[in-house]
Amino acid sequence: MENNSVKDNIVLIGMPGTGKSTVGILLAKALGKDFVDSDILIQVREGKTLQQIMDENDYLHLRDIEESVLTGINGHHLVIATGGSAVYSEAAMNHLRHHGIIIYLDTPLPELRQRITDYDTRGIARRPNQSFEELYAERTALYRRYADITLNGAQHTAGEMVAAIVEALAAAQ
Repeated sequence: MENNSVKDNIVLIGMPGTGKSTVGILLAKALGKDFVDSDILIQVREGKTLQQIMDENDYLHLRDIEESVLTGINGHHLVIATGGSAVYSEAAMNHLRHHGIIIYLDTPLPELRQRITDYDTRGIARRPNQSFEELYAERTALYRRYADITLNGAQHTAGEMVAAIVEALAAAQ
């Protein structure tokens, strides 16, 4: 009989530009797990890019779709890269936490500013006219609230982040 309370998923959270998708793919490969990118799941389900969804509706509609997609993930042995706005949904985060360890890739604002050059067209779920700095401040508190493990994502290659995650997971056992 399967133990449904096993926390064998790894859930990556953090701001756009922290490398959740890139690190997630490499982490899944290193640990022999399947990889899920919730932004891609949203785009496939809707047949549109994240930006198109927001252009046709608004950021709250995108967040509703994101919650639906995240609460619909029921697999095991997964590495899940969430969209940056996943933490706005308590239902989604509680669902993900039930079967997974949540890792916050904490990257400082100045580094994210260098990485994100397409803020206005990237499909980032945010209030109209909300600055990147305001979004960062708002979300950082939520990321910290949900994180089981927080890792500094500043100035690390994706490979170095994978090694840090594997080390942190071993230490948490």
